[in-house]
Amino acid sequence: MHEGAQRVVICKQILDAAFFVHSELGPGLLENAYEQCLYYELSGRGLRVEKQKGMPLWFCDMKMEMGYRLDLFVEDEIIVEVKAVESLNDVYLAQVLTYLKISGCKLGLLINFNSRHLKDGIRRVMR
Repeated sequence: MHEGAQRVVICKQILDAAFFVHSELGPGLLENAYEQCLYYELSGRGLRVEKQKGMPLWFCDMKMEMGYRLDLFVEDEIIVEVKAVESLNDVYLAQVLTYLKISGCKLGLLINFNSRHLKDGIRRVMR
């Protein structure tokens, strides 16, 4: 399977897991609860997931540990940024775009679990 097709399959698995977590918990919990549950569900589905993965910033030849942390990093391919907010805004989108840039990844998912219908709280972000 080529790289792009593999990314699509992984993305579908992440979304399926997110819909399952949301259907079990509903909106209204803290962000950390959704992150933990999504991590558990993705891991249980056999995906390799890193939680709160540190991401350094490189400037010229200097590596800076700036405290950037990816909520979930799935299969070394896809960044998942978990939110539990009233609505997604441009700041959250910029955050994912920045993570994509400094990580070299091509695809990120911004998921707001505080949505009545989860489909309305998902943004696919590509670089």
